[in-house]
Order: sequence, then structure tokens, then C-alpha cells
Amino acid sequence: QVQLVESGGGSVQAGGSLRLSCAASGRTFSNYRMGWFRQAPGKEREFVAAINLSGGRTDYSDSVKGRFIISRDNAKNTVTLQMNSLKPEDTAVYYCAADRTLSLYTVRSGYDYWGQGTPVTVSS
Repeated sequence: QVQLVESGGGSVQAGGSLRLSCAASGRTFSNYRMGWFRQAPGKEREFVAAINLSGGRTDYSDSVKGRFIISRDNAKNTVTLQMNSLKPEDTAVYYCAADRTLSLYTVRSGYDYWGQGTPVTVSS
């Protein structure tokens, strides 16, 4: 299993940028494909971005494609979400997640481990 801790959340003006990080501990980080999710007040948790074991494949929701970038550093056991051109609708608690399934591809659901979240607020 793996433990996940998010950091980097905060408040930013619309059009600004934030960089979220997820630190993993436990088993070998490279054995997990990773994802980012978010949950806005009064809404269900939704998929944001995913990355495969090696970092060579990524996947993004249509709402963030072209603005957000997911990356990972297996040597440092971290996954990052660079968020650019932020909009007020991006306001949410952002969660890091890990999937133990060995695969060359990404996944949008069925993650096994979750962090506790880091809040992001984007003002207009």
C-alpha cells in the first residue's frame, strides 16, 4: 500500500497559476499509476488528470485540457499537477490518488489509495 499527502493548494486570482504536489510513501512509487481528482462544494468528486507508471502517458478531463499538466518523478516519489490559466470554476479540494494495477495505460476510476486533499480557491 501507499500513503499520499497533497500540498501546494491556496488562493489565486483568475488567470493565475498554482502547482500541486503529492508525496507518496510506502511501497515503490513506480508500481502505481497516479491521478488527480477534485470536488467542488455541493458537487461530486470528478476526474482531473492521470499519468501511467512511467509517466509516458497522460490523460486529462476536457475542462482542464490545455491548462493543466500532470507529471511524476519516480525517484522522488512525487506527482505534480501544474495548473495554469485558472478559472473560478476550478475552485475545489484537489485529491491525489494511486492505482495499484500494473498497466501501460491510464485510468479515470477505480483508484485504490487517496490523499486527504488540498484546497484551491480561484477568485474572479
